[in-house]
Amino acid sequence: MDEASEPVPFEVYQAGVYLHGTKADLAVGDVLTPGRESNFEAGRVMNFVYFTETLDAATWGAELSSGAGRGRIYVVEPTGEFEDDPNVTDKRFPGNPTRSFRSAEPLRVVGELVGWTGHPPEKVQAMRDGLAALQQEGRAPIED
Repeated sequence: MDEASEPVPFEVYQAGVYLHGTKADLAVGDVLTPGRESNFEAGRVMNFVYFTETLDAATWGAELSSGAGRGRIYVVEPTGEFEDDPNVTDKRFPGNPTRSFRSAEPLRVVGELVGWTGHPPEKVQAMRDGLAALQQEGRAPIED
């Protein structure tokens, strides 16, 4: 699967296709499960796995997640019930225009997007700086 243009905020990648951005090196058939350390907060074990229908949100996940290596975007399939992600839908984007979700059930990797274009480096740095400032101010809690 290929994607060549910079992601557009709130634009659904493909109806019914779910994406997960990370730095983890996964293979088709692998599962993402709750109970693992957060991609964004060292030492925090997550109760949910997070995913989206927008390339923009998945790209942010791939670019901002912790760890070594390059960002990756996987096509995932929920194996159970899921809900809107309250971290963005209740706090920043009412109505869930980011099409962001979370599940207490595993996600199965069914493919990987290759050739996607990330955000410009200065935009990524500005986002990192903004998130770091929120954490320093104690205003970046993850509702998990």
